[in-house]
Amino acid sequence: MSVDVQPWQQVPDGPTPKRDVKREERESSRGAWYPRWYWPSFAAPATIWLLVLFVLPFYVVVSVAFGTVDPIFQSPLPVYEPWYWSYYNARRVLGRIIGSHAYLEPVFARTFVYVIFAGLICLVLGYAVAYYVARYGGKRKTLLLVLLLSPFWVSYLMRMFAWVNLLQTDGYVNKVLSFLHLGSGHVNWLSGKPITVILGLVYGYIPYMILPLYAFLDRIDQRLIEAGRDLGASPAQTFRRVTLPLSRPAILAGCIIVALPMFGDYYTNNLLSGSPHTTMIGNLLDDSIESTGQGPQAAVLVLVLMVILMIPMIYYLRSTARSVGER
Repeated sequence: MSVDVQPWQQVPDGPTPKRDVKREERESSRGAWYPRWYWPSFAAPATIWLLVLFVLPFYVVVSVAFGTVDPIFQSPLPVYEPWYWSYYNARRVLGRIIGSHAYLEPVFARTFVYVIFAGLICLVLGYAVAYYVARYGGKRKTLLLVLLLSPFWVSYLMRMFAWVNLLQTDGYVNKVLSFLHLGSGHVNWLSGKPITVILGLVYGYIPYMILPLYAFLDRIDQRLIEAGRDLGASPAQTFRRVTLPLSRPAILAGCIIVALPMFGDYYTNNLLSGSPHTTMIGNLLDDSIESTGQGPQAAVLVLVLMVILMIPMIYYLRSTARSVGER
């Protein structure tokens, strides 16, 4: 018996193409199929805009660092051709940071110490606040966050001036300490004390620690914490073995966000100390920019600071990529 084959049922000549079953399953699970360039194209305008606003100014800074100075007006003259660059200013600044004549080395070491101590204080205080709001805030989470962050909506300059009034010899800080019999009540907190600068940095940047910590702690699955308790762990053990490891990415993010502006901060030290004994890297940059004929040296300091800040940024990116890969 013969079977008539209709034209639309005819088998094409040649080998049957192989089906990529896995690819078809991925596409069917995702729904509609889009070309590879589809989603990145949405980020292309913003990416190009950011590159233009970053690459061009950065190249100008590099050109100033390896450029020269006008012999008459002492203004920096950028050299945009790399083959004409001069490395005299770079060697001169690096020799002041590292070497036998490194009189700027204490400033860099002092900045690291201030940033580390201020970052640790921000972490301890910010973690406690974020943990309380995320776990026990309930329906008042939004209200608590608004109350915590509303003082920081005021200008940074005005908040620092308020601290200047509080820390003066006849300010409320000395009055409170004298009332509690914790001091003589005549301490000059604005006379170049490192603790004043560190606490000023903490006050200025602690919101940037609270927000990422709260956002991450609020998303931790409560069933994991309950499972730890069901297995016999105490609240402290549950926090140490469950909550703290899960919040590690938020801790790294908060530390990076807080540390980056602290390294370049100069206004806090100018207002709360103004002493050369508490000078930070940001103060060196500020002084070099305002000094006549110091433009190339200021640009070299900017490049040195960028290299320093790239180290924690690379560590954070690698740590984040590793944690995402493990998932």
